[in-house]
Amino acid sequence: MQLIQQSLDIHAYLASSEAIDHWHPVVQETADTLWSSSGDAYSYAEAAFEFVRDTIPHSADSGDPRVAWRASDVLTTRNGICYAKSHALVALLRAQGIPAGLCYQRLTDDGGTNPVVHGLVAVRLPGGTRWSRLDPRGNKPGVDARFDLDQERLAFPVRPELGEIDYPELHAAPHPAALKALQESADRPRLWRNLPTAL
Repeated sequence: MQLIQQSLDIHAYLASSEAIDHWHPVVQETADTLWSSSGDAYSYAEAAFEFVRDTIPHSADSGDPRVAWRASDVLTTRNGICYAKSHALVALLRAQGIPAGLCYQRLTDDGGTNPVVHGLVAVRLPGGTRWSRLDPRGNKPGVDARFDLDQERLAFPVRPELGEIDYPELHAAPHPAALKALQESADRPRLWRNLPTAL
């Protein structure tokens, strides 16, 4: 899909923030370890994606009641929902100078009801001109997201007939609605009630 950069300045997609805290020692150490076993930007991006997808369980799958939202906290607690895991992957990519941003989908259940906003990552390898969306949510039966920069392999392809949407905006920072839900939720049950239904 064609993404629309929220900022035309590519440096915005390398910046650190409170949520994308790639300056934090935990993020730096994880990034350095992953880089040492990869050696180039493509291999590193794939390793970072698989690390977040596979070693940090989605809290809906694990039942973990904690709510993490800073990238460093996600890596430390090994816990998070899609937004939080996306923060962690963006931080790991930016820590090695790879432009990355956040993008979102509006998903529903099979009947087209109970909408919720789902968080994704987009990456642009150095020297490249196009963004590729990735979904580090975590696989489970019926969900098989993969690292593929040419053909999207997302956890949840949208179903327009049910009112599902791929939002085209590529955000340099977390969307305020997603970040507010994370920051204002003391535990996962409360987070479920606070999740945005649209952007």
